[in-house]
Amino acid sequence: MASIVNSLATSAHSAAASLLAASPIKVGDSLPDVPVKEDNPEEKISIHNIPGKIVIVGVPGAFTPPCSSQVPGYIEKYTDFAAKGVTGIYVVAVNDAFVTKAWKQKLAGSEGTPVHFIADDTAAFTSKVGFVFDASPLLGGPRAKRYVIVADSGRVTHVAVEEDPTQITSTKADNVLSVV
Repeated sequence: MASIVNSLATSAHSAAASLLAASPIKVGDSLPDVPVKEDNPEEKISIHNIPGKIVIVGVPGAFTPPCSSQVPGYIEKYTDFAAKGVTGIYVVAVNDAFVTKAWKQKLAGSEGTPVHFIADDTAAFTSKVGFVFDASPLLGGPRAKRYVIVADSGRVTHVAVEEDPTQITSTKADNVLSVV
């Protein structure tokens, strides 16, 4: 029995290590065509297929204090982004669709928001863009680094990644607004 558990643990560690080894996406690359979820855990969408200029905000975890202080800036500045030609803002978290939907309701309140909250429940999208990190000590497993990707018709035009995922500098809404 112990050898089975050790084998499974080794396999899980290898899988996590391969996720962490992905090359980060860069300007000029295409967004990966990876399914994610919004609101309904049984329906998949692909951010890759969204036309126009979009902003993807990757966060380590829904309901965490830094993320819950960062995302309201995007909600509040949505019309400013739209005035600069942004057709959508997508907040991506390595959480399930139930959690991201509840987080959206908590942050947007009864008035709602056009900002999309995306569940990357298997970290597949986050892995493909190269921004997975091991957050096991605090968040229980692999999570997204804090990042922003600006893309136009699926092609990356800007990337910002926080060195320390607890900090919000280059991924702050005001700073991203200046580069879209």
